[in-house]
Amino acid sequence: MSTYLESLNTHLHQLMDADERVYLLGEDILDPYGSAFKVFKGLSTKHPSRVLTTPISEAGFIGIAGGMALRGLHPVVEIMFGDFLTLAADQIINSITKFNWMYNDQVNVPMVIRTPMGGRRGYGATHSQSLEKHFLGVPGLVVLSPCLFGSPGKLLADAITITDRPVLFIENKSMYSMKLLTDAHIPDMHLETYTDTVHPSYKLSFKNTPAPKITITAYGHMAELARQAALELAYEHEIFTEIIIPTQLSPFNIEPIISSAHTTNKLLTLEEGGRTLGWGAEVIARAKEALGAELIMAQRVATADSPIPAAVDLEDQVLPNTADIVQTALKMV
Repeated sequence: MSTYLESLNTHLHQLMDADERVYLLGEDILDPYGSAFKVFKGLSTKHPSRVLTTPISEAGFIGIAGGMALRGLHPVVEIMFGDFLTLAADQIINSITKFNWMYNDQVNVPMVIRTPMGGRRGYGATHSQSLEKHFLGVPGLVVLSPCLFGSPGKLLADAITITDRPVLFIENKSMYSMKLLTDAHIPDMHLETYTDTVHPSYKLSFKNTPAPKITITAYGHMAELARQAALELAYEHEIFTEIIIPTQLSPFNIEPIISSAHTTNKLLTLEEGGRTLGWGAEVIARAKEALGAELIMAQRVATADSPIPAAVDLEDQVLPNTADIVQTALKMV
């Protein structure tokens, strides 16, 4: 079974072999470095004219990629650390996501901005944040976050080839070395895929057990922490959960979460972004609007509203972990 990183790299190799419209742009992406986390490894050797190393100017090369997309190419931009998306916010929010409307649907901007997010590596306050919440809800921008289920590489390839608008593709740093998971790797749980949208969502539930008491929803690396917490809740406390894992965060399809919370009447959201005004708050608000009094209780687990420390023991206190999930779920029950 391949790793999260291998899936991304393999699908990029296949796609660049098959489609000459795909170009890569970013800092330090040429071999032998192959980008900071090696997602672009080997691609500049095979396709030297279509892998373009750039100066340290995020706004500049995202703007260039936007122009390439307007001319019919499919550029894939790497932002070395997601924290640096702030340097290109003007291009993302005020330019590339607006062209379709400004030119009366006569143009498309099929480009992907992929970037590592998150902490747990001791990189400190400016290299460890999860800033995707600041880009959720931007009209015209698709935000995706792969997990360990399905194929992260296929999700990326679909974003490059199928989506005709700008895509922000969030990759949590902790996941690159992790093995992808299938039903065979989770014998006590059943994996179901929702395919009613372009990009899938997943549901994890326990086999041959009483009905779940809590719906947990999470994306990216937090989905794996949710799975670990769910196992502890089941084995140690006999509390069974259902986990809903979206890969598309914006525009957001909340129906799988609503369907599950309608059964359990309790909803726990997980995210590595800051707790205040975050993804979880939006999910709970929309769930309450849909379910009303049926939603008896809702809680959020997220990163503390603090800069991320570099010291590992302090970083562990700021970032959410499985113990936080278990303790919150126990209080809800």
